[in-house]
Amino acid sequence: MARILIVDDAAFMRMMLKDILTKGGFEIAGEAADGNEAVAKYNELKPDLVTLDITMPNKDGIQALKEIKAADPNATCVMCSAMGQQSMVIDAIQSGAKDFIVKPFQADRVIESIRKVLG
Repeated sequence: MARILIVDDAAFMRMMLKDILTKGGFEIAGEAADGNEAVAKYNELKPDLVTLDITMPNKDGIQALKEIKAADPNATCVMCSAMGQQSMVIDAIQSGAKDFIVKPFQADRVIESIRKVLG
């Protein structure tokens, strides 16, 4: 069972994703509320996949993605973005993100993306 680290500054969004992923048969390795915490938790927990919100305080998802990929080039990250963040999504994909899911989350799209990325 794949272990997933959920990163979002909104507790409500983390809760929604946790619900979708748990029902989809995934294990939640941990949660983080900003980019700094994301990098620390990634290094500590070594999850199979990270869902990273793009817009967060202290350190955004793209900066966190770059740091996680620098520490572990094989890290698997999926970005979460609101509508209208296309340029940031492109930046994230170029920085090594495997896919992105758009908010508000649609359960089937989230599960499909995670399964596709994990192969």
